[in-house]
Amino acid sequence: MFNSIRGTISAKGIEIVYVFSGDIEWEILMPSNDIQELSLDSECRIFTWLYHREDQMKLFGFFNEKRRNTFFELIKVEGIGPKNAVKIMSGISQDDLELALENADLSRLEAVPGLGKKTAQKMLLALKGKLVSSQSGLQAVSQYNDLVEALVGMGYDRRLAADVLVKAENTIDTANLSAAEKEKLLFKEAIVYLSGS
Repeated sequence: MFNSIRGTISAKGIEIVYVFSGDIEWEILMPSNDIQELSLDSECRIFTWLYHREDQMKLFGFFNEKRRNTFFELIKVEGIGPKNAVKIMSGISQDDLELALENADLSRLEAVPGLGKKTAQKMLLALKGKLVSSQSGLQAVSQYNDLVEALVGMGYDRRLAADVLVKAENTIDTANLSAAEKEKLLFKEAIVYLSGS
């Protein structure tokens, strides 16, 4: 219903902001990390999501679309509701969250306020590979287009395949290999990783 709201920040709390837009002041629940990006009395655009139930209606907001997409992925995980998703996003940066999920770092996730061991395990199972940064993926698509296409042809997700190739290149010593040998080794490592993910 609402994609975003543009207005002026009138007040900020720990996980709540107030935004004047026209003659309406909106109360928006936001992760504290996102709120830190906003300045009082400054104009901003907040990406929103409306939570509506019979007994309540709440507006959730995010600094950008990527953060909102992270929220959407979190609330798909069993045991994580909207308020808990905001609390989780307040307790860990986007980069740290992506890194913890990609490295299956359960202890890092358990240290996030609002996350117990069982919920952290569910997050790992549900979200591994879904929040990876697209920048490295775009780099891999252009650099290893044939490899990415081959992995996609085998049924793997394009973005995940691209990021796995970048990860493999950063962890394997390919300095003394020819271009063909390097591609062959990266492809092999990508298959091993994707098969076990």
